[in-house]
Amino acid sequence: MRAPRLLFLGTAGALALTACSGGESVDTGNGGGSSGGDNTLVAAVSAQPDQFDPHVTSAYPSFQVLENVYDTLVVPNPEDLTMEPSLATDWETSDDGLTWTFTLRDDVTFHDGSEFDAADVVYSYDRIIDEELNNAYRFANVESVTAVDPTTVEIQVSQPTPNLPALIGGFKGMAILPEGAAEEYDLTTEAVGTGPFTLESSDAGSTELAAYEDYWGGAPSVDGVEFRYITEPAAALTALENGEVQWTDNVPPQQIESLEGNDQVELATTPSVDYWYMSMNYAREPFGNPAVRQAIATAIDRGAVTEAARFGAAEPNQTAIPEDSFFYSDYAPYDADPAAAEQLLQQAGVQTPISMGLMVTDEFPETVTAAQVIASQLEPIGIDVDVQTVDFATWLDRQSQGDFDAFLLGWLGNIDPFDYYHAQHITDGSSNYQGYSNPEVDRLLTAAASETDQDARKDLYDQAAQLIVDDASYVYLYNPDVVQAWAPGLSGYTIRPDKAINFEDVELP
Repeated sequence: MRAPRLLFLGTAGALALTACSGGESVDTGNGGGSSGGDNTLVAAVSAQPDQFDPHVTSAYPSFQVLENVYDTLVVPNPEDLTMEPSLATDWETSDDGLTWTFTLRDDVTFHDGSEFDAADVVYSYDRIIDEELNNAYRFANVESVTAVDPTTVEIQVSQPTPNLPALIGGFKGMAILPEGAAEEYDLTTEAVGTGPFTLESSDAGSTELAAYEDYWGGAPSVDGVEFRYITEPAAALTALENGEVQWTDNVPPQQIESLEGNDQVELATTPSVDYWYMSMNYAREPFGNPAVRQAIATAIDRGAVTEAARFGAAEPNQTAIPEDSFFYSDYAPYDADPAAAEQLLQQAGVQTPISMGLMVTDEFPETVTAAQVIASQLEPIGIDVDVQTVDFATWLDRQSQGDFDAFLLGWLGNIDPFDYYHAQHITDGSSNYQGYSNPEVDRLLTAAASETDQDARKDLYDQAAQLIVDDASYVYLYNPDVVQAWAPGLSGYTIRPDKAINFEDVELP
């Protein structure tokens, strides 16, 4: 998934922030690590990182690691996701809302021993903006980033940007690097952050981190973290029950209820800020025809898809934002109605059967299950779905190349409504891989991004969401719960709605 922070995705992303998974193996060349030691936390995750450059990757498995390696100026509170200090100790906004001033910590060092200061912030943000990297859209209103002095950064915006803290701190895609890092290091395989752990090595089997003793927040309680890639949820759970790993987020959904009475694991769940969806390629006919997309949206039984993929650990939704959010919209125009779907296809004037490749990844098994259910639901209306299961690196590459009829995934770690809708649906947005363009949606999303009144902002996003749903730019499916499990007696870990994984305070049993 992308992590928009989604997670696409993750993408809670974000997160981005699509919720994205796996990738090719990476060898950092930094040597051993503390894998397998008595005080090393072993975490089972479903897929490996695609790379380690936080400004470039959109893969959630990368951010599972990078969350523990890098810092941002501000960071979401683990409970309510409001922004709180991290590398910045405080910040203020000018009366006109056009100048943001951040005061920085003065006791921070990077993993290479260099001292953190305002020049590193300017370098990191200018790199994203000037090179038009993955999250450059988050700086759409930013006119300049200036180092006033070594501990003060000033950000000038062209119009009030009330969600600026969430834009720059929502996830580690906005990480602060040491000045000149991209020229000095290979950031695809190396990491030089200020976080609680250093990246030691990564290959096809695992990624290993070591505690950073000079971490500004205090040295971690464990000596290191080993992320092991266990794609099959049942195997990850067995490894946890057998004591081979101490933590996993790869829990079989169908076993959640039974695990609540299992004394071999501690299970935790919480509603997430994630959403899962499918989208179709406007450049591939007949999917550029809105009636065809609407027919598909009408034929899908979201309840059945949700139950098959998540076994109750999710809520069907026809928009992106979950029900417990202030920005939730209850707009739900589609009823699962095959007859109405067939009528829409007839009105569209397309000949059936229609062939549709639906791209998913087995590194997120629920995408495969959901796609199989959707295929069975579309067959009666004359759409033959070829479920194309690929590894996540291939998924990401095909998406970026436009080599798909349709795909299914999720956005993880979304903090602000901007994360849910903007880059995915504004014309030429950085995550608008489907090729959607609606001038009214552009107007609404642009206005919402600078609206300071919460009620007015919600109204703008509600209007945009209705058009996005009506146009079936995304066919939204469900909002999942975060489900994680760990060894009894493990302490110091907090499950979070944004699915960020922080291990610096963990103590092993």
